[in-house]
Amino acid sequence: MNVSLILIILLVGAFATYLAGDKLASKVALLFSIASLGFSIVLLNQYNLGENINFINQWINQPNVSFALNADGLAIAMLLLTTALTPIIIYSSFRNEYKNAKSFYALILFMAFAMCGTFLAADGLLYYIFWELALIPIYFIALIWGNGDVEERKKAVVKFFIYTLAGSLFMLVAFIYLYQKAGSFLIQDLYNLNLTASEQLWIFLAFFLAYAIKIPIIPFHTWQANVYQKAPTVGTMLLSGIMLKMGLYSVIRWQLPIAPLAAKEYMYIFIGLGIAGVIYGSIVALRQRDLKKLLAYSSLAHVGLIAAGSYTLTIDGLRGAVLQMIAHGFVVVGLFFASEIIYRRYETRVIAEMGGIRSQAVKFASLFMILVLASVALPTTFNFVGEFTVLYSLSQINVWFAVLGGTTIILGAYYMLKMYQHVMLGETNTKPFADVTFNEATTLVIIVAVLFFFGMYPKPITDLITPSLENIITQINRIN
Repeated sequence: MNVSLILIILLVGAFATYLAGDKLASKVALLFSIASLGFSIVLLNQYNLGENINFINQWINQPNVSFALNADGLAIAMLLLTTALTPIIIYSSFRNEYKNAKSFYALILFMAFAMCGTFLAADGLLYYIFWELALIPIYFIALIWGNGDVEERKKAVVKFFIYTLAGSLFMLVAFIYLYQKAGSFLIQDLYNLNLTASEQLWIFLAFFLAYAIKIPIIPFHTWQANVYQKAPTVGTMLLSGIMLKMGLYSVIRWQLPIAPLAAKEYMYIFIGLGIAGVIYGSIVALRQRDLKKLLAYSSLAHVGLIAAGSYTLTIDGLRGAVLQMIAHGFVVVGLFFASEIIYRRYETRVIAEMGGIRSQAVKFASLFMILVLASVALPTTFNFVGEFTVLYSLSQINVWFAVLGGTTIILGAYYMLKMYQHVMLGETNTKPFADVTFNEATTLVIIVAVLFFFGMYPKPITDLITPSLENIITQINRIN
């Protein structure tokens, strides 16, 4: 089986979902998303058996562009994250009613298609096309099916679109320049270039603008909280659970190996920006009154730590960053879904208007508590493995980086537990709160099971990603 089949399933699924009509759209979308997960698992098995699952075919002769897909361990890990979270996100939305549901669910599958393509692409121009394609469906999902004041929503979504598009144009210019030097967009040809220190700096900065906006890293984060708040919860899950990982993945796959001299020269600056995001996101989260915005700034703090780990240029830093990407994907989707469950009952996201939920919904309170503890990296949860590895890598560079980066655990524990206290404990809200339905419980239990399983046994993932990361470290340390 070749890796392009995953993309075909998702793309065909998007069209089939649209043609199925509004009544069947959610079920057809779920079916195709589960099929893509199944084929991803088959792909993983073939990779472990040593079979060739890559795909390359000449696409455009002039310029020299190939439809090249590279399924190494790192790409497969991100592919599995995308194809595992997509059916969870679709299934979690079953209790919601959407106007023009066929378009809504078709856009979700099309976005999954574009994100998988971004993770698999091994040609610079093909990668850029998938990168930009992923922006289109989330723009419409947030704009049409978002919540809150229409004008404010439009303003937030358009700002997000312009920011990310503008940053991506710098990346496109960098690829065009690299093509002029290599005569090809293939990633290995770009890796093999002997660029001067000055050239690498400009290439590094061009990539950084695109990735810093997408992740986001401060000071390029100003779009994030408003879009997370205004988008429908499904859109927020897609953004925080998967889409921001495109930027983090790309730092490791494209930016660092192509411009290693610049990465080494300015390592401390970019680690500092990541850690600044940790501190800033945590402090701002402390002051939030809206549950969704609190979770948005919490996510900003966590991805700041992941970015800092990536820029350490060590095998531990890269491995910890990838582990934390996957762990963060599951926990943040779980937390945003929990906020959606509360909104379904109370029709508010204002923390002060909540309270006493635990006395009425013990199952939900227990599952929510597990997600909160996983978010603050409680040992035995998946997040602990990733955060501990990243902090260890930071300590290898400078112990103060680890100390400052560790504030995400301390401050995170404070604002997340304080939030839980206000939302779940205290005086009971006047509205009754029904406990989780089968659909809601199933979604949360699957997420919690993943967090505990890989928290206690991360070896399958570390074994999968380590060879690819070692190759990237070798490329970073090559003689220029």
